[in-house]
Amino acid sequence: MSLNRISYQSSATDLTAVDGALKTLEDRLASLIDLTPAQRRTLVKMGDKSEAFARKAVEVLNNNPNLLPGNFDLAELRRDLAGFDQLRSRLVRVARIHERMADSQLALGSDVMSATLEGYAFLKVAGQGEGLDAARKALAVRFSREPQKRADDTVVSA
Repeated sequence: MSLNRISYQSSATDLTAVDGALKTLEDRLASLIDLTPAQRRTLVKMGDKSEAFARKAVEVLNNNPNLLPGNFDLAELRRDLAGFDQLRSRLVRVARIHERMADSQLALGSDVMSATLEGYAFLKVAGQGEGLDAARKALAVRFSREPQKRADDTVVSA
């Protein structure tokens, strides 16, 4: 192989432990919600500047609860801010793990494709007359520029 960016092989024990940890996360974070894309678009967002405002507002409201109407749930506001803070640090860690997993999967896929393309090139040259014509033709479909027709005349793209 010309280039191998990553070698990755987890043991069955490691994969079982990872799956168990993921299950634990799913179970412990069961109260988290799923939003639809439409819901995400319509929510008021709290960016960096908005966060500074919100934190200062919570502080002022805490110091002046008598100015709020009776139906304003200041305790819930404080719980929401605490939950926001609790999730943030963990979300950063999970996002980093996700990024590393995605990068590793991308590199593994690249390694596989690079090696198989290299092997296919060898097969085309050295595999002639070795009883590999059918296999070579099956692999060549990947590089076909025109859609292949099946026996039932439906078009399949490569």
